[in-house]
Amino acid sequence: MILKVVIDDQLLELNVPEDFVAKAGDFFANMDADMDRGWQVNREWVERPDRLLRAQIAADKLLTALENEDHRLGRLMAGYIVARVPEITSLELDPSGEVRDHKLHLGDAPATDAAAAAAPIAHPGIPRGLNKMDAMAQAARDVSKVFKTGRHYRFSVYNHATEAWEESPAIGDKAQAEALREHAFKSRFEALCG
Repeated sequence: MILKVVIDDQLLELNVPEDFVAKAGDFFANMDADMDRGWQVNREWVERPDRLLRAQIAADKLLTALENEDHRLGRLMAGYIVARVPEITSLELDPSGEVRDHKLHLGDAPATDAAAAAAPIAHPGIPRGLNKMDAMAQAARDVSKVFKTGRHYRFSVYNHATEAWEESPAIGDKAQAEALREHAFKSRFEALCG
């Protein structure tokens, strides 16, 4: 796969072969295990980064690798992003180094990776087994509406385990933000019903 990366209006096309991604699976699993323990995101400690924030963390490491011409680390970070967010079409890196300002541009997930892309956005500790009406009401409380921050759009998902809100990555397009928010809402609704 080719990962398109934009830095300061410069387009880079990073080749991320599928066999490389498969071989690096253990490395990616170790990255996930590290992030499962929480991660410092700029000035904020995030107890359990979600899938898209993890991709932004990898994007920040990719930016550092590109700046330092560390091709090995760059390829690993590009591979992690492609493996964990298969629906990514391009990545816009913010040179200021604010993790949440790296923009992931998403399209439809490839058919082979649809299950991975549709992994539920649910956290431990959520109430389960609710009837559909109660689950719908709870999901509406757990997933915020889309809101604008600067030139970007975000939404938040409530993490019952940490009792904290987790923001989505910065999304440049409102319609895309609404679609991702709808996916988060549906995943939370299904988890609440489960």
